[in-house]
Amino acid sequence: MNTESEQIVTEVGKVIKGKDEVIRKVLAAVLAGGHVLLEDIPGVGKTTLAMALGRAMELEYKRMQFTPDVLPSDIVGFTMYNSATREFEYKKGAVFCNLFLADELNRTSSKTQSALLEVMEEAKVTVDGVSYPLPSPFTVIATENPFGSSGTQLLPESQLDRFLICLSVGYPSRHAELEILKNSAGEGLEQVQRVITAERLMQLRQKTEALHVENNIYEYVVRLTEETRQNPDIALGVSPRGGIALLKMAKAMAFLRGGEYVIPEDVLSVIDDVWRHRIHLNPRVRAEGTDVSDVIRDITERIHAV
Repeated sequence: MNTESEQIVTEVGKVIKGKDEVIRKVLAAVLAGGHVLLEDIPGVGKTTLAMALGRAMELEYKRMQFTPDVLPSDIVGFTMYNSATREFEYKKGAVFCNLFLADELNRTSSKTQSALLEVMEEAKVTVDGVSYPLPSPFTVIATENPFGSSGTQLLPESQLDRFLICLSVGYPSRHAELEILKNSAGEGLEQVQRVITAERLMQLRQKTEALHVENNIYEYVVRLTEETRQNPDIALGVSPRGGIALLKMAKAMAFLRGGEYVIPEDVLSVIDDVWRHRIHLNPRVRAEGTDVSDVIRDITERIHAV
């Protein structure tokens, strides 16, 4: 694994015990220039993971707790009249940072959620017809509680599609939970040391983007994508954006393992994380107890790289 990347995983692992694979995938998404959705029950370390990652890469990060009364202007900012200068001035919103942590995104209104769409897609905000670019690099890490939890609502497909990956942190192992209990009164995030700077992250992103991809990998991703649109168990297949997302994550995983080019195993290692939130099953299939991961696994077992 890339030395700097391994150091970042080690530093974040000081506060997120026993979840190195999750940390690697979140780091890969950041290297790929994408956004991350962490879906899980409260209390498993989603917020801590995001904040620790920001510290390890010396990113300016801001956290916003999403509630039903959060307004779009809280995120993107607003213009107000300055009586002293007799001019309208723009006041920046919380999103102006390198790493924006949207905590419990699915507890706020659809109007507020939609304010993030332009931000996530174009790394800019538009207020009163004027566009303002966000700092670079820029990443959104959002957390959401499982649908059905008190005060939650489903995120719209257009919002979900903007997230490069969707991950579940999950409960820790017995050994990891023992470590968490023993260190519960420790230093916390203060023990996470800086590994790289924001400028270095941009360099690593460029290296990730430049990684070589053979034609057979492009064809492999297209064949997998087409299968999701033709599969009778699937009501909504993967869009072209979903195919691009899979390739980006495969490149990032290849970079993390120190490879010079993408191999099929890089694609397979992240396909569930990239596509699980993009695919919708037919009601009949859901009623039978089949979930999206089962269908993705079936597709990858039938479709092979050539």
